[in-house]
Amino acid sequence: MPHRSDRSPSSPALPSRDAVAATLRAAGCVFAEDEADMILAAAGGDPRAVDAMVARRVAGLPLELVVGWAEFGGRRIVVEPGVFVPRRRTEFLVEQALARVPDASVVVDLCCGSGAVGAALAAALGAVELHAADIDPAAVRCARRNVGVLGGRVHQGDLFDALPARLRGRVDILAANVPYVPSDEIALLPPEARDHEPRVALDGGADGLDVLRRVAAEASAWLAPGGSLLIETSPRQASTALTTFSRAGLGPHLAVCEDRHAQVVIGTRP
Repeated sequence: MPHRSDRSPSSPALPSRDAVAATLRAAGCVFAEDEADMILAAAGGDPRAVDAMVARRVAGLPLELVVGWAEFGGRRIVVEPGVFVPRRRTEFLVEQALARVPDASVVVDLCCGSGAVGAALAAALGAVELHAADIDPAAVRCARRNVGVLGGRVHQGDLFDALPARLRGRVDILAANVPYVPSDEIALLPPEARDHEPRVALDGGADGLDVLRRVAAEASAWLAPGGSLLIETSPRQASTALTTFSRAGLGPHLAVCEDRHAQVVIGTRP
């Protein structure tokens, strides 16, 4: 019996890893080989899917949005179009939260975006009451896919207005990955962020600290005694952020990870 190929003569061949990497490298992708591996895996052997993904990546779409997920805290976090892509440096915030309150039972991920921070904290802590909140409907929909599988709840609204009132005075870890880019510096961001991520997740006002001030001002009312607020910021904003925390009645502390270029301001309720 004659052998028949599973692929019709008109079907395109699956591009090789080297070919995909060469196309990505020509478009300026620094880690072209790693990106090629991720695209080929996500395409599941479909040549047309590979071509479409490569075209989107070459056009400037963030890799995480091309493949539909980002690695964060050892987990695959679903990332959808129009949602802030979690940064690996923010894993430092998660590590600091776990070190500060290792026995946390109530966790809130404020300005949650995809819910990556809350998901990583819940996965590490085990049995925990997890809440996440964001003002952006697209972020809320995405976060529910990442937080819901861990038993968490996601709320839509402006900062603390989104949270159930019963959480007041009970939160052990309040992680708030607030926007902190000054408004007039948005245009200076890499195109991947500037063109493909929501401005509400990036723009922190004139000096980048507008949302941080709002969160710090209300945090004490929501934190349990000994609970901590953790916010990522930039090196030039850290001093002002520490002062803001102190004036809000929080014991301030700055944690720095030089390797990941991460700065986390921590405020603990006495």
